[in-house]
Amino acid sequence: MAFLFSSSMARSVPKFTSFTILIVFLLSCFSFSSTEAYDALDPNGNITIKWDIMSWTPDGYVAVVTMYNFQQYRHIQAPGWTLGWTWAKKEVIWSMVGGQTTEQGDCSRFKGNIPHCCKKDPTVVDLLPGTPYNQQIANCCKGGVLNSWVQDPANAASSFQVSVGAAGTSNKTVRVPKNFTLKAPGPGYTCGPAKIVKPSKFTTADQRRVTQALMTWNVTCTYSQFLSQKTPTCCVSLSSFYNETIVPCPTCTCGCQNNITQPGSCVEGNSPYLASAIAGHSSKNSYSPLVQCTTHMCPIRVHWHVKLNYKEYWRVKVTITNFNYRMNYTQWNLVVQHPNFDNITQIFSFNYKALTPYASINDTAMLWGVKFYNDLLEQAGPLGNVQSEILFRKDSETFTFDKGWAFPRRIYFNGDNCVMPPPESYPWLPNASPQPIISLLGPVMALLASLTFLMAYA
Repeated sequence: MAFLFSSSMARSVPKFTSFTILIVFLLSCFSFSSTEAYDALDPNGNITIKWDIMSWTPDGYVAVVTMYNFQQYRHIQAPGWTLGWTWAKKEVIWSMVGGQTTEQGDCSRFKGNIPHCCKKDPTVVDLLPGTPYNQQIANCCKGGVLNSWVQDPANAASSFQVSVGAAGTSNKTVRVPKNFTLKAPGPGYTCGPAKIVKPSKFTTADQRRVTQALMTWNVTCTYSQFLSQKTPTCCVSLSSFYNETIVPCPTCTCGCQNNITQPGSCVEGNSPYLASAIAGHSSKNSYSPLVQCTTHMCPIRVHWHVKLNYKEYWRVKVTITNFNYRMNYTQWNLVVQHPNFDNITQIFSFNYKALTPYASINDTAMLWGVKFYNDLLEQAGPLGNVQSEILFRKDSETFTFDKGWAFPRRIYFNGDNCVMPPPESYPWLPNASPQPIISLLGPVMALLASLTFLMAYA
């Protein structure tokens, strides 16, 4: 049976197509916003806040709040985390151990005993190292620093104790707080609603008794680099022994050098006013980066150099350079994705752990410094870099230097994705060696000589 396509149907098709395209576009926008915090190399990474009510008081309860960093390689550096929420009713904080609120708020309605905080939306910070022991609990007082789960699991949790009043005195009358926020120290984390879960259980030191919380709720916070900063903070440059080309970080990767329209946006490395520029910048914002003037303007650059080629092995040198005059990166880490990590033989002066975000595929490695040796990446200057070399064993089925295969697919520094150069700029192998050219020129020159001889005697 023939299909008849009328003119009216033809006129209706463009309208339907345009409408469909619009719907698909809107759905893609919504899909992006809902998955922007997803990290393909750490799909289950998050910070979980556990709120355990340990005892009831005449007008409320005493709880221990613990943050667990379940992210494999992303941590919270100094000046540390800041946790906030909104009370569901008219709760107040009578006292705290291991932490404190940044503001007391209006407590004028109380006579005699004044609460620690009366704000509807309190903000809590960690206490500093060296806090007196009578103000500490386990996992507190680290200045808000929270290390990553793989790199330092012993310091991947942070706790404080809070005594809450005007809150209800049973599981049926207590209401969970709302609108949790986590800053580390800036934006980047989005926290979901608090969910009541099974009460946490605790084992005593002698392992002979198990106790449990009276009530527990969890809050899950996920990280988005896009929310953390609008521009990148790290870039990658490349080089190799088989090509003289050094591929720099793309120009203006992390912003453009413009001291004319924005004085003080960067500092020349040999500037006599460097010290005063750093001091002046510190008075404005002690946490924003002050970078050395470069074409890329990134605080961090990672350089991957293909160094040597052996019969059964090949060798890479990795250098991390800090261009930020305001930041020493403590407990730094690097995550690199390359297919030859399944045949890594040796790594020098860095720690190494394989990450397997894709189950059986072992192509991702986490690298970090050796404690007391190079785990501190100092601020910009002569000592502002760390480096190591990696020895890989060749796999005859996959190994090649052709078409940029020897360079990484993806690099993260401290959990943030570094900008790679465009693939067409990678140092590739020479198109041909000199020997084939010479062997081709020989017959050509002989042919031309023969023709010249024949023409001369024709």
